[in-house]
Amino acid sequence: MTDSQNQNPESNGSGNGAGEQAAPEPAPELQIPAATAEERVASLQAERDEIKDRMLRIAADFENWKKRSRKEQIDAEARVREQVLKDMLEVVDNLERATSAYVENGNVDGAAVLRGVNLVLRLFQSKLERYNVKPFEAKGQPFDPRVHEAISQVPTADVAPGTVANEMQKGYRIGDKLLRPAIVAVATAPGKPKESEE
Repeated sequence: MTDSQNQNPESNGSGNGAGEQAAPEPAPELQIPAATAEERVASLQAERDEIKDRMLRIAADFENWKKRSRKEQIDAEARVREQVLKDMLEVVDNLERATSAYVENGNVDGAAVLRGVNLVLRLFQSKLERYNVKPFEAKGQPFDPRVHEAISQVPTADVAPGTVANEMQKGYRIGDKLLRPAIVAVATAPGKPKESEE
């Protein structure tokens, strides 16, 4: 045996000749002083107060957002309403001009009145089209309860049964949505003539 082997018996695997190395010694644990109960309670209370403050700020922000959204919606509705009413006032102005001209002249010119009414009607229709409000054709179309409101049935051979025979009031759409159904009379098959009794 050499001198180095005599001096360091662990270098050859604890001297048992098996070549095993000794397990390293665990590092000493750091001793962190445990928090006292009072410190732990104080820490939890501070955390709770911070969370509570944050939640109160979030709730206040949400309330402000709701108020702001409500005000923006009311303002937008008011602007739209004002614009529609301004357009309708233009139609009213033209009707007032027509009636005042009739009163001033004192005589009735039926053709002139009809022309004036047609001009106002065209103006009114152009205002409706600006808001994407358009009438739809009902007469001669198959009856559809989603867009037609039937108030009577008409026995006729002119159109097929179940078809709109007469339109009493136009229906209107705003875009693809129904604004007002058409008031219609629906065709039915004509009844058989009664045979004369003898």
